[in-house]
Amino acid sequence: MPIQETDVTLAIIEAFQKKLRSHVSVDVAIVGAGPSGLAAAHFLRKESDLRVAIFERKLSPGGGLWGGGMGYNVAVFEKAAREITEELGIRAESWREDYLVGDSVQAAAALVCSAIDSGVPIFNLHSVEDVTVREHAVTGVVIQSTGIQMSGLHVDPLCIAARCVVDATGHEAAVVNIAHRKGLAIETASGHVVGESSMWAEKGEQQVVQMAGPVYPGLYACGMAACAVSGGQRMGAIFGGMLESAKRCAGLVIENLA
Repeated sequence: MPIQETDVTLAIIEAFQKKLRSHVSVDVAIVGAGPSGLAAAHFLRKESDLRVAIFERKLSPGGGLWGGGMGYNVAVFEKAAREITEELGIRAESWREDYLVGDSVQAAAALVCSAIDSGVPIFNLHSVEDVTVREHAVTGVVIQSTGIQMSGLHVDPLCIAARCVVDATGHEAAVVNIAHRKGLAIETASGHVVGESSMWAEKGEQQVVQMAGPVYPGLYACGMAACAVSGGQRMGAIFGGMLESAKRCAGLVIENLA
């Protein structure tokens, strides 16, 4: 039977519409498919039956993990994170006494698979440009095609309802910053988005875990977004804390939504 181009088109349209229609309303909308967002999706699904979806503005999920450090595609984790790396399918070997090293491309691919295999769809090329707020709580995200957004075209967006939203957008803390600019009182010691501090790997690896959690009713931050919100240190090309931050944030979301 000859290939019909229109059949290929219909297959794509029908499959995508089915996926999107079934996630117009979710329990948890994760914004950002970097290490913390992908890991948070895995832990949310492992520990609950919550409906979760990830929205990623770029073409490729995986965030900054692909390039390791300065384009040397090696990922470093603290040895204390071995249990998490093994659970997520990341292959890493011991280096000296306190560290694990692995191929950052394999690590990124493993995290993508761990999220998808747990039943969480990744909507790449979907930018979050706003949040919906009802009764002083975040109740969803406003999405736009990244291509339309980059083109600067005046096209209205669509909305996804969510019981809570997780900002896993990394250094930008994009969702929390949007909420803050719209007048929401972000829950930090100073009452506003602080911005991340300079690099201090040891301290940053602790803070990225400690600072993960709610920043406004219905809105959470994890990974580097949590540091960027609360003034935590950068930690550079070491990723164990990112995964632990995701696990902590997932636990807090489950605790709140249960």
